Amino acid sequence: MLESLLINFFFLLVPVLIFLIFFEYRTFTYNKFIIFIFAAITMVLCMVFPIQLEIGSIVDLRYIPFLIFALYAGYRYTFLLYIVLNITRFFIGNEGFLQSLAFSTIILIVVPLCHQWFIKQPPKRRILCAIIVAMSTMIFYYFTLIVYIPELDREFWTLVVHTLLTHALVMAVIMILIEKIIANRMARDLLFQSERIEVISHMAASVAHEIRNPLTVTNGFLQLLGQSQEITKEEKQYIEYSLIELKRAEGIVSEFLAFSRPQSENMVYSDLQAETEYVKNIMTPFANMHDVQIQTRVLNTLKLRYDKNQIQQCLINLFKNAIESMRDTGGTLTIDVSEEKRAVVVKITDTGIGMTKEEITQLGRPYYSTKNEGTGLGMLMVYSTISKLNGKIKVESEKGKGTTFSFTIPTS
Repeated sequence: MLESLLINFFFLLVPVLIFLIFFEYRTFTYNKFIIFIFAAITMVLCMVFPIQLEIGSIVDLRYIPFLIFALYAGYRYTFLLYIVLNITRFFIGNEGFLQSLAFSTIILIVVPLCHQWFIKQPPKRRILCAIIVAMSTMIFYYFTLIVYIPELDREFWTLVVHTLLTHALVMAVIMILIEKIIANRMARDLLFQSERIEVISHMAASVAHEIRNPLTVTNGFLQLLGQSQEITKEEKQYIEYSLIELKRAEGIVSEFLAFSRPQSENMVYSDLQAETEYVKNIMTPFANMHDVQIQTRVLNTLKLRYDKNQIQQCLINLFKNAIESMRDTGGTLTIDVSEEKRAVVVKITDTGIGMTKEEITQLGRPYYSTKNEGTGLGMLMVYSTISKLNGKIKVESEKGKGTTFSFTIPTS
């Protein structure tokens, strides 16, 4: 029994290690296809080489990869896995194919229903949930067998106990490894993002201060030159054009300063209500132009210390992106400010075009934008501002249904 159990565990463990070594850096869509292939191969191997119990019965771990995939991926790819499972079971033969088909169909219908709720849970809860689902599946399976067994002897209950313990233990180990891979990937992405923001922050502060001084001097001399009586009207017009361009250059420099450290003269200690109302008021005309309704709700008593200008610019960028995502169809922009475990949570929800998971993973990178005319610096500024406040950003979106951009800022 121990030999066959270790072999089945090996079948489940190897794909996790292969994915970690060779495929962790691939894009989300490609990852899902690769994971499907691994899950299908693992499931088939577990069925072909089942666990031989000392009491003479056999069990297999086919439903471990099936359940994990159903919880993480939902219906789309799980249906393909369901087909692979039942084709394999048909060719293996012996009695019980119809019972296996009926049971796997019920699992296919029920378990993926938990997908959306499951992926929103914290890692420890996901691990516990997967273990409970695995054990519940086996309990349900043996409950259906009671109908066909005339007498529930000791051998049957021994089989039940062995199966439940095996599935719980193996599911726990595999889920811990999977969640560790996810945590490492998120930590790596966060580290890369922090490094990018830090580099841009230093560069922005340095460039802005170095450029602003010669711009100020040039502006002053041009204004003096414009007051001269010895230059022609055409030359004065050239000076006016130069001053306009200098003003535009100063505006660009000011945008760069948004990536630098918070300015002490702009620091406030507040609950974000004033900033939320201010940004709502100045963005309302823009929203009305695109038939977008803005709704706000502030239920927060906690206060934060932050640079007022940077937070306002951060909210303006998010409001603008949300409104532009609804410019063709109109819709509703909802802003919710609340408190949760000594932290302020801000959620900005739109009913716009939404984003794919690949687009979400690219947010916050310099010069990446989902808009043709965008530069990506607006979202980079948002990530930079929240990072300075030790906050965490979460983006949930579905193509064609809208996006929820939320960030959590601790009060400490």
